[in-house]
Amino acid sequence: MTTPLIDTHGHLFSKQFDADRAAVADRARAAGVAQVLLPNIDHTSIDTLLECEARHLDLCRAMMGLHPCSVQKEFERELYVVEDWLKRRAWVALGETGLDLYWDKTTLPWQQEALRVQLGWAKQYQLPIVLHTREAFAETAALVEAAQDGALRGVFHCFSGTLDEARRAVALGFQLSVGGTATFKNGGLDVVLPTLGLDNVMLETDCPYLAPVPHRGKRNEPAYLSLIAARVAELTGKTVGEVAEITTRNAQDLFGF
Repeated sequence: MTTPLIDTHGHLFSKQFDADRAAVADRARAAGVAQVLLPNIDHTSIDTLLECEARHLDLCRAMMGLHPCSVQKEFERELYVVEDWLKRRAWVALGETGLDLYWDKTTLPWQQEALRVQLGWAKQYQLPIVLHTREAFAETAALVEAAQDGALRGVFHCFSGTLDEARRAVALGFQLSVGGTATFKNGGLDVVLPTLGLDNVMLETDCPYLAPVPHRGKRNEPAYLSLIAARVAELTGKTVGEVAEITTRNAQDLFGF
């Protein structure tokens, strides 16, 4: 029996899937994807996030958190909403959170405070934390290091950094999740994965974003996870079956399936 794949980060609740979400979910199942983990963005995404999970309970599991790109002057109000939902029900993870210095560097102090709060909640609620680090790996890792007391666990999602950054994340006790960028010509993971190996690696699509080759530039979807697995196998000298077995086990261990 082929080991199922786990898409550890996919926005299946995105409006880009409104017209054919059920068909996308069916294609994911047919492609051997057993789980798609749904990261929250902010208060505006919660209703659609929960509806997507409810309609596809066999496939989808939801997270709760505040995305760094939604951290603005009144970010405390967003955090109140997150905290309220963390108390209401079980979640697969706290996320997605982190830092983003690509779109707006002026909000960094607010982003840092929002991340500190959510790192604390991850420990309080004993949840793995899912970290967004666009052009902000060093800044994010520094906050994780300050908060790490042995109780923190989680993943640097959509990892496309250097080997030194990968080793820094692993030293913190965190996983790395790789997606479509692994298939890009200048994605950088061709340098990292052959040396690092797969002991701390999981797979994701980050759909509808970052579609792998040959779909680059088009809408991404969970069914394309098999293309990412094939590329990771190529880079690490493993079979696709071995990649599925290792990365699925890593995801199961982290998220407690």
